Amino acid sequence: MTGILLIQLGTPDSPTYAGLFPYLRQFLSDPRVIEAPRALWLPILYLRILPFRSGQSAAKYRRIWDPKTGSPLLHYTTRQAELLQGQFPDNPVRFGMIVGNPPVAKVVSGLIAAGVDRLVAFPMFPQYSATTSASATDALFKALMKERRVPAIRVVPPYYDHPAYLDAVEAVIRDDLAALPWEPEHFVISFHGIPIRYARAGDPYATHVKRTTARLSERLGWPRPRWTQSFQSLFGREPWLRPYTEEVLVRLAKAGVRRVFVVMPGFTADCLETLDEIGHEAKETFRHAGGQELFACPCLNDHPAWIAALRTLVLQEGQGWLPPL
Repeated sequence: MTGILLIQLGTPDSPTYAGLFPYLRQFLSDPRVIEAPRALWLPILYLRILPFRSGQSAAKYRRIWDPKTGSPLLHYTTRQAELLQGQFPDNPVRFGMIVGNPPVAKVVSGLIAAGVDRLVAFPMFPQYSATTSASATDALFKALMKERRVPAIRVVPPYYDHPAYLDAVEAVIRDDLAALPWEPEHFVISFHGIPIRYARAGDPYATHVKRTTARLSERLGWPRPRWTQSFQSLFGREPWLRPYTEEVLVRLAKAGVRRVFVVMPGFTADCLETLDEIGHEAKETFRHAGGQELFACPCLNDHPAWIAALRTLVLQEGQGWLPPL
């Protein structure tokens, strides 16, 4: 039997200090995320970062935490798995988190126990980066190292320029533009950043971002002067890929741009970085600099076009394992 595993980054169990401390500890201890000597990094993490950042991050998570559905990332990832299960009724579809719950290892064990001997793994990161895509496969293969009966594995490759993925992003953008009561003067295409050092070491992320941006702007017919591609979610003091999203927004506001539409195609589900960092913090920065309206376009989430894209990508990688519907 063939199983399907969606691998997402993860989310804390609760928007509290107690929920964020173990989440950040696991996330920031990943050598794929922080490429620094452990002997130097871990004391900084435990003594200077975790005691303070856990409380700060908890306050931000409380702003986006839904009283009924909880974490937006967990809610939408659950929805994606449920809807994809409807596309593959004879194959178990599950999701696992690199950080937090449900952990990839536990989900993989459950799939194997259920009789899965072939597994299509789907990292939920369109543009490859060692900080995300490789961390996802690390979690998967570490889990398999503890299993006696290891299934055959196929991993969906990066899909940054795949027509199905671009179709879905385009559909979400067009839907939200159609419902917007005002006309954007400028479009900002914002991606999560990585340190420049990682890119110089061979991480292809920046190239994948450029290709996604080029394909997307062409499809939407946005003239070059009306859009800017940028990077967000900086961490630490070393230089990251530029331009930085908040600096772009300040520059646009000071140049007289009053209404911007921000798209975040690198995120397949809304999360802290999209809902709070852009939808709250960046909006405040833009308005403080003189702007008036900033709309943070929702991510792919459970949009029908994205579920169709998931199905297409899974079928392509699972050719011969999964019968086309």
